[in-house]
Amino acid sequence: MTAAILADALTQKVHQTEIDKELQALKEQAMVSGTEDSILVNKRQGAADLLGSLRLPHKRDEEWQFTDLSELKAIDFVAAGKVSLDVAAAENFYLPEAHQSRLVFINGFFTPELSNTNDLPSAITCQSWTNLAAHQREQLANYLGQKTDGNEVFSNLNTAGMTDSGVVWIPANIELKSPIHLLFLTVVDPTPIMVQPRLLVVVENNAQVTIAESYGAITTNCTDRPQQQPYFNNIVSEIYLGENAQVTHIRNQRDSGDSFHIATTAIAQGKQSRYQLIDVNLGAKLSRHNLQMAQRGEGTQTEFLALTTLAGRQVSDTHSTIALNHPHGVTNQLHKCIVDEYAQAVFSGKVLVPQAAQLTNAQQLNRNLVLSSKARINTKPELQITADNVKCSHGATISQLEADEVFYLRSRGLNDYDARHLLIDAFAGEILDQIPLASLQGRLRQCISCRTI
Repeated sequence: MTAAILADALTQKVHQTEIDKELQALKEQAMVSGTEDSILVNKRQGAADLLGSLRLPHKRDEEWQFTDLSELKAIDFVAAGKVSLDVAAAENFYLPEAHQSRLVFINGFFTPELSNTNDLPSAITCQSWTNLAAHQREQLANYLGQKTDGNEVFSNLNTAGMTDSGVVWIPANIELKSPIHLLFLTVVDPTPIMVQPRLLVVVENNAQVTIAESYGAITTNCTDRPQQQPYFNNIVSEIYLGENAQVTHIRNQRDSGDSFHIATTAIAQGKQSRYQLIDVNLGAKLSRHNLQMAQRGEGTQTEFLALTTLAGRQVSDTHSTIALNHPHGVTNQLHKCIVDEYAQAVFSGKVLVPQAAQLTNAQQLNRNLVLSSKARINTKPELQITADNVKCSHGATISQLEADEVFYLRSRGLNDYDARHLLIDAFAGEILDQIPLASLQGRLRQCISCRTI
């Protein structure tokens, strides 16, 4: 969508007639380039119809009471355009394990010259939506835009402006050995830009895949540091697992320290499927991740592992909902935060266990390490149980580095700096050790070490 409509949507001044005009302009532009199809037209129109009746969240809303969006609303963002990028600038974000199984998007636009999928079997689809064959789009139409919350303004804003999407489609009975890397980069610009990445992952019955979803910025200094050049990443990822499918999903966010990062990840799990998310958040001035898992059959296994490291005046907000509607479900959620200086971490996790979800085993824990007296933690783990034959638990802890542990390490020859960092590394390691990609694990360890000096 154009700059005016994006700005109006964020300041709640958008009118339906203006949206309709923009949708028509998008359609005509795409038809000229030969990339338009009726599926995207219908998806955009449906989201736009909803967008006209929605408003941006406010701190008076319970789900947003600890996250202030006033600074986001005050910035006039413009729609990001296509930019060229040297290979050398993007190579810093590549993963050696996915050297030939990589899709790259710059400012939300698919960049084929930086992508490489030569290592993937021909039966697997790893491509942008606009490059799919017509019959492939028809087959995937029932997945795109089906799992996001219809009353959530940011996911609808993403759909209303959608002109493309990254697509990973794993057919039944395929066990993919190479990980697939989905790299989304933003080229920081003096003019505040809005980027709306989109991702669709479909893993059919008995298939297995490892997916790394990465977000970063092309800046002159460390990507985590403020550059006085704000931008807004508004992201939607939809992931579908068929019966007995298995997905390991590593998601890492290292947006610029001036950026706003709001993401929705919606997962639908078929019978006997297994889904693991390892989510590491380091960047952005303000970040929000909405996690939604819906169980579509019995015997599913779901694991959410997350690590957030904050400093300065960063704010990170994670809201998750695990909806179990069938028996024999197993869920495990561990969300860890390291919070320093004036930063604020927010966690709200819901596990819904209705009467139909008998014999469920659900565990949820939020652990927080506070390194400064000025840092803030707001946590709300929540179980809603009406089934009567389940094993469920939840909890939260907030602590500092233990003085006696630091003293013990110093008594064994470490200085105060090394002793503290050894304890911080051990706290983070419980999550980072689960990442099956050695190169990414090493990079994230280094970033956390730098941020907690």
